[in-house]
Amino acid sequence: MSCRHIITISRQFGSGGRAIGEALADRLGIKCYDKELISLAARESGVDPEIFEHVDEKAANSLLYSLSMGLYSFGSSYPAGQMPVNDRLYLLQHKIIKQTAQKGPCVFVGRCADYVLRDRDDVVRLFICADMNYRIKRAVELKDVKESKAEQVIAKTDKSRANYYNYYSGKKWGQTNNYDLCVNRTRLTDEQAVSVIEEYLNIV
Repeated sequence: MSCRHIITISRQFGSGGRAIGEALADRLGIKCYDKELISLAARESGVDPEIFEHVDEKAANSLLYSLSMGLYSFGSSYPAGQMPVNDRLYLLQHKIIKQTAQKGPCVFVGRCADYVLRDRDDVVRLFICADMNYRIKRAVELKDVKESKAEQVIAKTDKSRANYYNYYSGKKWGQTNNYDLCVNRTRLTDEQAVSVIEEYLNIV
């Protein structure tokens, strides 16, 4: 299949959204951008990647005020040290996502990519979810989370992702009308979930 879309994936923690994104990109012969966006932002800014890793997909509390006051604008330069690192990372990733999307079809996982690319008509916005029991099992097996703490970690991570998305986009994370296709993958393998998405991409 020849892909003509930019695909963005929002996902619940433990749903396997990243794995699905990677498998989808592999099947379509395009690139998947997830943690790579941290490395690219660090390379462009000169900031230690570990610093960005610590605040990735976590909201700060000053960017909207700064934008409303005209102090910063997307894609502009800004004085180092005067913006919280969360906001610096968001702006850098915002710029990189836009620039990368201009090069052609690819997959973006998280980081408000659906919102960043909202003005493009070739974007397909996906939300990957799963039942809690599935997410607990996956978190324990693949994320090195203790079973006794799994549900707590899932809730905390989802809350952090929701706060990040809601803050920077002004929309509500996980609300179905923000996405083109929502996939509950509880009964699906990664490959089966990819097949469902691929069928959808063939239609739109």
